[in-house]
Amino acid sequence: MKKVLTLTAAALVGVLTVAPATWAADTKGKVKSVETNGTSVTLEDGSLLVIPPSLQIERKDLQPGAQVKVSYEDVNGEKIITVIEIQPAEAK
Repeated sequence: MKKVLTLTAAALVGVLTVAPATWAADTKGKVKSVETNGTSVTLEDGSLLVIPPSLQIERKDLQPGAQVKVSYEDVNGEKIITVIEIQPAEAK
């Protein structure tokens, strides 16, 4: 029994070390800036979020001042957006 537990523990440690560091999270805030090439957005709290090419969004609405709700996956230290809801910035 002890040998089975040891092998199981060793296998678990091996899987966790090889598995990519990915986890999901949500955030919301006001857009501070959008990268000119449209690949990332920075929120007023300093969060840098990466927009993958596969994500279909209305880029005209993603402007500084817009409120966003974002779901993202942390992949090797980068916050990759999976879902984004945009409330356009208020006209001044």
